[in-house]
Amino acid sequence: MGNDNGPKRQVPPYLRTILNFDVALTNKFCLLTEKVLPQVSQLHFKYLEYSCHRVPWFVLWVAFIILWDNASLYQIQANFLYGLLLDIIVVAVIKAIVRRRRPQTSDDMLLVFGSAKYSFPSGQASRALFIAHFFANVATDLHFLLDLTLLAWSVSVCVSRVLLKRHHVLDVIIGALLGVFESYLVSYFWLNQESSLWILSVFSS
Repeated sequence: MGNDNGPKRQVPPYLRTILNFDVALTNKFCLLTEKVLPQVSQLHFKYLEYSCHRVPWFVLWVAFIILWDNASLYQIQANFLYGLLLDIIVVAVIKAIVRRRRPQTSDDMLLVFGSAKYSFPSGQASRALFIAHFFANVATDLHFLLDLTLLAWSVSVCVSRVLLKRHHVLDVIIGALLGVFESYLVSYFWLNQESSLWILSVFSS
C-alpha cells in the first residue's frame, strides 16, 4: 500500500507479509482460472464490471424514483439510494487513506478518477454485495429465484474483479464484507415513510 505521487510509506513487516501473500494468491488464482476456464473471455468480465458500476446504478435508480411514484415503494427507494451513496463515500474515503495500488493499470476502466484509481477495498464488490443483501434482507417478498440471481451476479462480479486484475483477492473479500455491513447499517438506520417522502420530494419537485 503506497502513494503513487509521494514517497513510499513504511509498511509494517506483518502487513507486508499479508500483502505479499495476497499478491501471490491473486496471481495463482488468475493462472488457475485461465487454465480451467480458457473459453471465458475478458469481454464477459467487462460486462460484469459495467453492470455494477456506480454511475449506471445511481442514474437508473434516480430514474426509477422519478418514474414510479408509488407510496408503497418510497421507503425502499429512499433507503436504497442512501445505501448507494453511503457505499460510494465509504469506499472513496478508505481508498484515499489506504492508497493501495491496483495489480495492473489499464486504460479501459470506466470513469476512474480520484481515489477510484486505488485498489483497496473493491468498490464493485462492496456495491454488488450491498445490492444483493439489501434486496434479500429488505424486499423479502421477492421470488427466491431473483434472490439467487442477485447472489450469483454479485459473486460473479467479485470474481471478475480479480480476473480482470483490477483488484487483489483481499481487496475483494474486504469489499464484499463491507457491502454486507453497509446493508445491515441501512437496515438499522432505516428511514421511515415520512423521512423517505422528504428525501424523494427532491426528485419530484
